[in-house]
Amino acid sequence: MKKLVSVAVVFALCTAGLFANGTAEKSAEGGKTVLKIANYAVLESGYIPFWDGIKKGFEAENPTVEIQWVSAPYGEIMNQVINMAGGGDKVDGIFGEIGWIPGFEDAGLAAPISDILPASFVNDFYPDVLNSFKINGNAYGIPLYISPYVLYYNKALFEQAGLDPNTPPKTYDEMLKMAEKLSMLKDKNGNKVYAFGQTTASVPVSGDSLTGMIFNFGGTVLDASKKLSVDNQGFRDAIAMLKTLDDKGYNPQNAKLKDLRNLFALGQLAMYYDQSWGFNGIKSINPDAINFTSSAAPLIGGQGKGQSILQAHCFILVDNGGARKAALSKFVQYVISEKVLSDYLANTTPAYPAKASMAKMAGVQNNPVLKGAADSAKNVKAQPFIPQLTDLNLELCSLAQAVTVGNQDVDSAIANFTKVMQAKLGN
Repeated sequence: MKKLVSVAVVFALCTAGLFANGTAEKSAEGGKTVLKIANYAVLESGYIPFWDGIKKGFEAENPTVEIQWVSAPYGEIMNQVINMAGGGDKVDGIFGEIGWIPGFEDAGLAAPISDILPASFVNDFYPDVLNSFKINGNAYGIPLYISPYVLYYNKALFEQAGLDPNTPPKTYDEMLKMAEKLSMLKDKNGNKVYAFGQTTASVPVSGDSLTGMIFNFGGTVLDASKKLSVDNQGFRDAIAMLKTLDDKGYNPQNAKLKDLRNLFALGQLAMYYDQSWGFNGIKSINPDAINFTSSAAPLIGGQGKGQSILQAHCFILVDNGGARKAALSKFVQYVISEKVLSDYLANTTPAYPAKASMAKMAGVQNNPVLKGAADSAKNVKAQPFIPQLTDLNLELCSLAQAVTVGNQDVDSAIANFTKVMQAKLGN
């Protein structure tokens, strides 16, 4: 049975009250339909103009609808939405990440997209992409845009190290050879330059990134029946690579993606894995980064094929029926359109469209940051959705930290990880 929140949480909400955008919720004037969209990005400076423009543009085209943002920081927005629902105040949609879907579906909040969006709109999305959003045959999210984990690299640092800036590594073995030279560099202030960055900090998105790295090596984490499946060479090879990178001092320890973006923007990191839209964070720190940033496909490791995990910013839809349901459908179709996303994907958040009709957008095809990894979105592998996906991702981070910060041997660390996850998954 789906449960929104515990009795204790409901009691806390009833005593504390609920707020949206920091103020008590009010009814729209003039009988307008209020559409509540949970969105952490409206608090982040690099994205505020885009979302402000969406609210203004949509409301101008749909004068009977008012968009009301429900905001909280990135790390708090999921709990905000679930806690609100526990008090009887459901949002209509959530702007979030693909990895959030299992939690919202398990909480009884996410609705199948086919219940809200017309088939003519849904059928324009690439089938393989929508398959990554499915639980028991139904897609529970609709992507604005997609990305694998791409390899960003600093062309200027490559040149300083005597490497060809137009020939990034294709395999982990090639990367390690280049890293020897890159790790000898210092920035203009004498600071160490890290050769290669892979996030391992204890946040769910780091676990997604680590899963992508495991896929690079041809490994698995879950099998098709959603059982833990880590007794394979690709999984071990990926964890062993993390230890190698740490032993050689190439990878900043326990770093979040935002830490890696900061180091890369400042010229203190030569290569790292990120979602394509991570470049917006780089550019906000150092606008000149456009002059030295290039992208490449995920690296091939061991017996793998360099596959990665699909990442997407998406809308997760809540079926509140009636006028709110109809308004939500209009809103989603308005946002996920070439008119709205073309400039955004070209100049703010480099990413790949998920709709076939948007594949030829000039801003995407000619984007110098996206160009090097252009075919990577076709080489992705779906991770089965489970309700415990957040736990799994966090335990992958703990495993990575065990072989790096904790200096444990690879096999013992994997054995401990397996024991913990089997208990959490019940298999």
